[in-house]
Amino acid sequence: MIVEILGWVGLAILVAAWIPQTWETIKAGDTPVNIAFIIMYFASSFTLAVYSVMIGDTVFTVLNVLLSIGSGINMYYKLYPRETSL
Repeated sequence: MIVEILGWVGLAILVAAWIPQTWETIKAGDTPVNIAFIIMYFASSFTLAVYSVMIGDTVFTVLNVLLSIGSGINMYYKLYPRETSL
């Protein structure tokens, strides 16, 4: 039980670390984060989410799904930045 709580705490901290960057990306409509990093992070999180489902690990499934969503948002705005009006 303690080990699972530790996993959920780690999940919360890691996801919380992504929230400010993702929020700034949404507000700005663009991101300064390197596209190669975003693509690799998204691919790895998505792959690890699938793996976690296959082995039945709830903590890592939730973590990697949430990180895939966060990095997916950043990737979207990197590939399709919002047009700024002058």
